Amino acid sequence: MKTLQIAVGIIRNAENHIFITQRDANAHMANKWEFPGGKIELGETPEQALIRELQEEVGITPQGATLFDKLEYQFPDRHITLWFWLVENWEGEPWGKEGQPGNWVALETLDADKFPPANAPVITRLKACR
Repeated sequence: MKTLQIAVGIIRNAENHIFITQRDANAHMANKWEFPGGKIELGETPEQALIRELQEEVGITPQGATLFDKLEYQFPDRHITLWFWLVENWEGEPWGKEGQPGNWVALETLDADKFPPANAPVITRLKACR
């Protein structure tokens, strides 16, 4: 069974909007919306992976990040550990650098059903602590 460690950025602006991207049609959990991020490489800390992934995927450089949650999730074919980081200060303007659609959405409109299931508790917690 595949085991993955993933760093995820919850990019939140001053208006309490969250930047989300859409997964590729050929990816695991195809076409679902997600918080940008990706696999933690060998030798990287979760925070280092977050910075690299956000630079690669959405073209921003976080200026600090706060660990918001760490979750484990079991799929039939893989076990994942997700490190969710709250990013409220960054350089650049986020966009779908790899060609993926990206949108700013109001926090209260985040719909957990449109995200991979592992995101549901994080979305619930985000809405509760705004």
